[in-house]
Amino acid sequence: MAEEDSMIDIYSHLYWMRFAYQEAEKAFEEGEVPVGAVIVLNNRIIGKGHNLCETLQDATAHAEILAITAASASLKSWRLENAVLYVTLEPCPMCAGAMINARIHSVVYALEDPKAGACDSLFHLCEDPRLNHRVRVFSGYMREQVHSLMSAFFNQLRGRQPVQ
Repeated sequence: MAEEDSMIDIYSHLYWMRFAYQEAEKAFEEGEVPVGAVIVLNNRIIGKGHNLCETLQDATAHAEILAITAASASLKSWRLENAVLYVTLEPCPMCAGAMINARIHSVVYALEDPKAGACDSLFHLCEDPRLNHRVRVFSGYMREQVHSLMSAFFNQLRGRQPVQ
């Protein structure tokens, strides 16, 4: 039974990650670093967002922060217990801290971030036993697609590909 449950999780994670990927594509189209996030509770999206740092000239306008804000507004509560955050790039320390503070149950991300990742790559904030809440971490869902989108964005930014 456990193997069957894990297969359900895999398909469920892939299903919801596609919505996060769609948010990342929106960011790409707007000239933002293509990171997208959705928050799911009871099989429905309660919050979503994509990077808007350049558009808003706000260093805190990360996809995860915007999704958490939207989800909190949707529930009329800052506590997002039992919610799952799907995001295309491993969260940074700011976003990992926000997930912990919001009491997010788990985070599922596609691509590791070796320069700023705070779930696995540089830090392990989400599962740090010294904190009052821990966020379960799952990774690797749609990694190749997200890597391709990120590469296309940065190649275009550096002038290696024509702007579409």
